[in-house]
Amino acid sequence: MHVVPVPAFLDDRSLDHLAAQLPPWPPEGRLLVDAHATEWSSPAGFTALLTLGQSLAELGAPKPRLTLPGNDSVASYWAKAGFLHHADALFELHGKVPRRRPDDASETLLDVTPIRESKDVHEVVGRINERSTQILKRELDLEASVVGGFGQSLSETCQNITEHAGTGGWVAVHVYNFRKRLGRKAVVIAVSDAGIGFRRSLEATQAKRFGDRWGDGLAIETALIHNISRFRDPGRGQGLAGTKRYLARWQGKISIRSGTARVCIPQPWDDEPPMSEGLAWFPGSQVTIIIPAREMAG
Repeated sequence: MHVVPVPAFLDDRSLDHLAAQLPPWPPEGRLLVDAHATEWSSPAGFTALLTLGQSLAELGAPKPRLTLPGNDSVASYWAKAGFLHHADALFELHGKVPRRRPDDASETLLDVTPIRESKDVHEVVGRINERSTQILKRELDLEASVVGGFGQSLSETCQNITEHAGTGGWVAVHVYNFRKRLGRKAVVIAVSDAGIGFRRSLEATQAKRFGDRWGDGLAIETALIHNISRFRDPGRGQGLAGTKRYLARWQGKISIRSGTARVCIPQPWDDEPPMSEGLAWFPGSQVTIIIPAREMAG
């Protein structure tokens, strides 16, 4: 059995360390994903772990084991976020599984939610958007026009799963206090799928013009920076473009990891480089969006 340690703090960037612990893909034996020492996970961490389990299930690999956090409060948070409910179908859970009571819904949390088929997206996004609207108004003090743009961005990002991934995915939203980086709260949206990735999605229409340079980084850049879709219909590729315009107004950040690369549109408050290549491979694609709260005057 191959042991895959989960970082103490799992988010979109420390996912690189988790990916580096994976065996050659597809794995020959069973995996043990060890989160016993994990102290915290962002929405990006939850959705990525479920993507890992989903990828193994779709390969027909043996059901992986997942050792739950040893800290009861951390495990309770994982249950509260809805992660354990879905993980139970994809992993053999080891450790004390906290019960999630009906009144456990957080005031600032959107549960981890599956997105499986195109017909489900509008219903799922509508449900998520309703809750997100409350969060954005109350926790981030954003105006109604800003909240409307958020809903559109969320919808476009989730729609990408069903149009490009070729399989289902996951979405989760939470609000954090970014004390060190921002000095204020921010909403974090994570969308992850177990699909074919940006490189394969765009390969048929874009790889030829890049020749030997074609790879995961260029594929993400083509979609995120140049708004190019694998579909040739007019207007395609504008979903990410709209999301970028929306985020630019509020110093919001978007980063996409797919295969062995991650590309982001950096912001002054963040130190992530625009492109990171040569990362350890991880299944599917992961999109993380961070929207800061309105800056207090004076």
